[in-house]
Amino acid sequence: MNRLLLNKIIMILSTISAILGISFLFWILATLTIKGVSSMHFSIFVNDLVNGGIRNLLVGQFTMALLATAIGVPLGMMAGIYLREYSNDGKLAYIMRNLSDVMMSAPSIVIGVFVYALFVAPFNQYNGWAGSIALAIMMIPIVISTTDNMLSLVPKELREAGIALGGSKHKIILEIVIKAAKVGITTGILLAFARIIGETAPLLFTSANNAYFTMNMNDQFPSLTVSIYNLANYPDSQSRDLAWAASFVLTMIVLFINLIGRFLTRDKG
Repeated sequence: MNRLLLNKIIMILSTISAILGISFLFWILATLTIKGVSSMHFSIFVNDLVNGGIRNLLVGQFTMALLATAIGVPLGMMAGIYLREYSNDGKLAYIMRNLSDVMMSAPSIVIGVFVYALFVAPFNQYNGWAGSIALAIMMIPIVISTTDNMLSLVPKELREAGIALGGSKHKIILEIVIKAAKVGITTGILLAFARIIGETAPLLFTSANNAYFTMNMNDQFPSLTVSIYNLANYPDSQSRDLAWAASFVLTMIVLFINLIGRFLTRDKG
């Protein structure tokens, strides 16, 4: 009887906790949708921040995120391939995996301060390159872990079949192993991209923001997330409305990317 009673109590508490968590999430999304949609109008997509729009902010945010992806994905994948295919689970692999786990849990603001010290302070200038590097540093451990885990799921028989056919190790990895794990790796990359596209803290210390349209990465660079942070603190209602609209757009972007990742995972199954 005691076990049955304890089981019921735990089940009730777990159900209440789940309902509370979902309720808060629904409350946040509902508030964001109502305020964001009511503040939306077509002109915000064709005007820059200086004219009350977010065009330059969207371009700037995606430019830094795509550049971070171009840096982070190759480095992360090569590190993941090394850990799974070449390291033989030695001490170096153990250290790298632990460091990768630590980096994934590191506060983004700490990464921002680190990049600020190396790529901003010495030049006395916020810049888009520093913002991209900060985002890439956040992306690399996620890609490492995803690549490592997905390659571990590829059956050894596929590697042995490649060896039996006379394939070299790197050919087997590129032509057989990675192709077998491509859906899982792609999903991990998309989720990592969704993570960095919504980051604010590291960009506050690196790229800062720019109210004008620019593609000059050597100067302060437009950022949607930093602008949302700034606009929300302005006293006028017009700025706060723009912050709500920008927040809704950013949420939809992140949600869309996550849905693509989930769809790919489901398709794999």
